[in-house]
Amino acid sequence: MISFKGNHSPKDVTLFAVFFYVRYSVSYRDLEEIMQERGVDVDHATLNRWGVRYSPAIAAKAEARKRPVCSSWRMDEAYLKVWDKWVYLYRAIDKYGDTVDCMLSEVRDEAAATAFFEKAIGTNALPEKVVMDKSGANLAGLTNVNIYLLLTGCWCSFIDMVQVKYLNNIVEQDHRFVKKLTRPMMGFKAFHSASATLDGIETAHMIRKGRLNQAGVLAYRQFMALAG
Repeated sequence: MISFKGNHSPKDVTLFAVFFYVRYSVSYRDLEEIMQERGVDVDHATLNRWGVRYSPAIAAKAEARKRPVCSSWRMDEAYLKVWDKWVYLYRAIDKYGDTVDCMLSEVRDEAAATAFFEKAIGTNALPEKVVMDKSGANLAGLTNVNIYLLLTGCWCSFIDMVQVKYLNNIVEQDHRFVKKLTRPMMGFKAFHSASATLDGIETAHMIRKGRLNQAGVLAYRQFMALAG
């Protein structure tokens, strides 16, 4: 259960605000006005703190409850701005469009790609195939994973690496949901807050896709249930 100790607003109000922000295209100032119209007086700075504090915890709960993905993945990066610097959001979905994992990185290189694949495999089963674009860094990152499998005696679990751009259209289309929500945010001010907010956005997107196997339950109710 996620602790709301020290939070002076009711749990339901807090979760409603966090869900609304990570699910719809609004800024914190927009959300401040929306909350005021519903009789809740809370400023945008507090809303920001709620998002940064609770989004990662709720995302971790969703990760533990989501249905398994299939063994064929599509991987790509999206670009986002933190302050005045471009950063990279590594994302993977399976061939049916279910979210595998995501990771925000300040750099786009072999080490970052390796870290992403290790994270994605750690929260899911080993894939049989990963489709990506022509990025040499991503290829090197997945090659590092295969080398590790070889050194640990798991050579029969080698991951098939496919670099065909048109096969990756599905993940590029999936980026649009994230970009649609981050556009009104007018750029993030800090890397940690960007990472936390994106955890929440990906969780809302996962719920939207039906990953928690709760057909007929309102998305907000699913999000709220994750907080315990």
